Amino acid sequence: MMLENLAATEALAARLAALARPGDAILLSGELGAGKSAFARAFLRAAAGDPALEVPSPTFTLVQSYALPGGGQVHHLDLYRLGDASELAELGFEELAQDIMLIEWPERMDETPPGALRLQLSILDDDRREARLDGWEGRL
Repeated sequence: MMLENLAATEALAARLAALARPGDAILLSGELGAGKSAFARAFLRAAAGDPALEVPSPTFTLVQSYALPGGGQVHHLDLYRLGDASELAELGFEELAQDIMLIEWPERMDETPPGALRLQLSILDDDRREARLDGWEGRL
């Protein structure tokens, strides 16, 4: 799917936020600058129902958690600085997996969470991105 601009990325994020449910993992892949963080920010704002929600990057903290209005949480993980996959246990990954997870740099994990939605973002030019979705059969 073509994403012509940031607004298109944000619209995709909002649509997926409406479909996400506890136990879901959304795996965000793509090179630096492909739009993973922009997608995550828009997803979190849509899920929380707060367009002004402050969404700092979890690059150094590795995990940022956000409460949802109807209960539950979304956890935004950035695994770029993860030393190795064994550090996921230290982050409480099993507990986080009970809620919704947005995972940037999932390539750093040993295993993909079952039933995960994979979103691959590719840069086409300054504004346009290509998004490839794989997973959530029957929901998309």
